[in-house]
Amino acid sequence: MRLQPNRLATALAAGLVLTAPAMAQEVVKIGFSGPLSGGAALYGKNVLDGMNMAVDEINAAGFEVAGKKYKLEIAALDDKYNPSETAINAQRLVQESKTPAVLVPHSGGIYALQTNNEAQKYLVLAYSSTPQITARGNKLTLRIPPDFTSYIEPFINYTTKKFGKNVAIADADHDYAKAWNAAFKPLLEKAGGKVVADNPMSYTRATDFYSGVSRALAGKPDVMFIGGPSEPTGLVVKQARELGFKGGFILIDQAKLDEVAKVSGGYGSLNGAIGVLPVMEDKLPESVAFVQRFQKLYPNRLVTSETSLNYSAVHATALAMKLAGSVTDATAIRAKLNEAFKTMPRRENMFGVSGVDATGSSEADGRAAVVEDGKIREVMLNSLK
Repeated sequence: MRLQPNRLATALAAGLVLTAPAMAQEVVKIGFSGPLSGGAALYGKNVLDGMNMAVDEINAAGFEVAGKKYKLEIAALDDKYNPSETAINAQRLVQESKTPAVLVPHSGGIYALQTNNEAQKYLVLAYSSTPQITARGNKLTLRIPPDFTSYIEPFINYTTKKFGKNVAIADADHDYAKAWNAAFKPLLEKAGGKVVADNPMSYTRATDFYSGVSRALAGKPDVMFIGGPSEPTGLVVKQARELGFKGGFILIDQAKLDEVAKVSGGYGSLNGAIGVLPVMEDKLPESVAFVQRFQKLYPNRLVTSETSLNYSAVHATALAMKLAGSVTDATAIRAKLNEAFKTMPRRENMFGVSGVDATGSSEADGRAAVVEDGKIREVMLNSLK
């Protein structure tokens, strides 16, 4: 029997309706709430680009959990670095996008989520090295970077031996920087150092730091303790040098030396500085290959640890879903994160996270970088203790 054109169209449409559900691929979303506007927008973008790069690789390889194929996506919302906005965003992500995990790259926002994430049964992927994040006993939290306190003593030893023991505090005033301050001051005093000026500044709102830097320099420091998002940190360095400061800098780990140098006037302006090792300066083959892959997608962009660590965190979360046999059970996914990091190929784990302990803290050997004669030099933290 030969069908008339209108009947043929009807039959084809019916066939499409019947086959479309069978062909459709269920979507699983990981949430993101972070700064995508304002002074910390570049910081947020670095995190998000790393997450999206991982998702693209996971989907290209085929994402299958318990015998079922899924498509992985990132659901991203701007919180302007405001913890109250983070809490609102998380509610939206969990309710509207059904996210089993939400990644937040600032401690204030992480704390806001930890008030109810266990009750709502979603995993907080915490990109912040604040030790208190995993000291609270929250059983559905992964702290992605290692504890920042491992940096403090080596950073103090390097700068105070090289320049002197008088330190001006001129870092940012958000929650993460406050946590650094609280840990830094006692260890400085223990090392025989002295705080000669204490003037945190609003790195995420201000665009001119001359008055704040001038107050810090009035104490005649040998070393300045600085840091927050990289771009405003660069302005602080630039203005400190313009005002005649010739000492060293301790940078909290949120600020990345290579990004800071772009604003401050190059590595020469950072002579005597110590901070985390920039990914772009990491000579490990896996890190070099990661930079090449990233810059193929985003030409001429610097690659930071925000990009690489959160890329790894998404890969680890997807692998933990596979190991748990679930894309929705946050408790089961959390329980498999240690195994996920231990079994991930180094290609996806450039930082070398060796596992996750019972509190949700990541574990890794520490490396840092110093700037000498306008060049980056890698150092092991243990060598500076």
